[in-house]
Amino acid sequence: MTLIESLGLRALHRLPPETAHDLSIRALERGLVPLNGGPVTSDRLRLTIAGLDLPNPVGLAAGYDKNARAVPALMRTGFGFVEVGAATPRPQPGNPKPRLFRLTQDRAIINRFGFNNDGAQAIAARLAARPAGIPVGLNIGANKDSLDRSADFASVVRIAGAAADFLTVNVSSPNTEKLRDLQGADALAALLDGVIRARDELPNRPPVFVKIAPDLDDEALAQIASVAMAAPVDAIIATNTTLSRDGIDPTHAQQAGGLSGAPLFDRSTRILARLARQTAGRVPLIGVGGIGSTDQAWEKLRAGASAVQIYSALIYQGFSLAARIAQELDDRLTRQRMTLPELTGSGIDDWL
Repeated sequence: MTLIESLGLRALHRLPPETAHDLSIRALERGLVPLNGGPVTSDRLRLTIAGLDLPNPVGLAAGYDKNARAVPALMRTGFGFVEVGAATPRPQPGNPKPRLFRLTQDRAIINRFGFNNDGAQAIAARLAARPAGIPVGLNIGANKDSLDRSADFASVVRIAGAAADFLTVNVSSPNTEKLRDLQGADALAALLDGVIRARDELPNRPPVFVKIAPDLDDEALAQIASVAMAAPVDAIIATNTTLSRDGIDPTHAQQAGGLSGAPLFDRSTRILARLARQTAGRVPLIGVGGIGSTDQAWEKLRAGASAVQIYSALIYQGFSLAARIAQELDDRLTRQRMTLPELTGSGIDDWL
């Protein structure tokens, strides 16, 4: 981390969390954030997932740039791919403020944003205007007041899908009432059918991913895996935020919303490993949840992920973390004379 980045983080942490979040987006838009200049890459780091060529396996998770305002800058931070959103068919303000809380002692955050966004049409226009470069995907959701939330997902695909390199069906956010009910087998199968039909009407036919919760029992996880493979989706992202408050500072533990960051790492990695065992390599997995170091990214890959995503750790370590993890992964693979495919899934049993 450079001195400029360190000073910037200190200044942001003196502000209310959502104010700091919005200021960081504006700083990226205006070129005020030191950037890597492009993705870290090498022959060992390059991979293909769902037909997407990634320069490295370290991606930005959805939720940071909800409205695709800073995409050109984010493409230059060192990530191998970026995911923005979530987008809903119509703009919506999300849940009342305050709705974002820092748990500094735990290196975590709690959010209950509630899919606040400018709407699929505005987000699609920004995505369409981005420069060429790394894959940029769109996380898709449903409006809070929708009478048919399943149909909302397909609607976002029709509005914005042609501007995205991949689409992630987000049925696992805990901040929209009853959204997680769509993870049930029948509901999820119908939803994915509508999304894939809408995707197939697009000229670019972007791959469809689904993002799952970390709070699933074995039966629910097995059902989701079965439905996802039958659909079929092109990848599964494991996991979203958790409703659990195990092991965190009680100061903010009573706040409603999804917990992300360091406390989520073990829980999400165990879900990832169980999912890897159930899917047996038939669908790529992307591991997200609590990654704040190269060691943790390495463990996600060992647990079955082909690629990883980070977000919450950036709040505490800055954007230089992305390039650092990618470069250190490359160095470690070189030292151990391993390839990414050899690493993926090599430690599943350690997490079961």
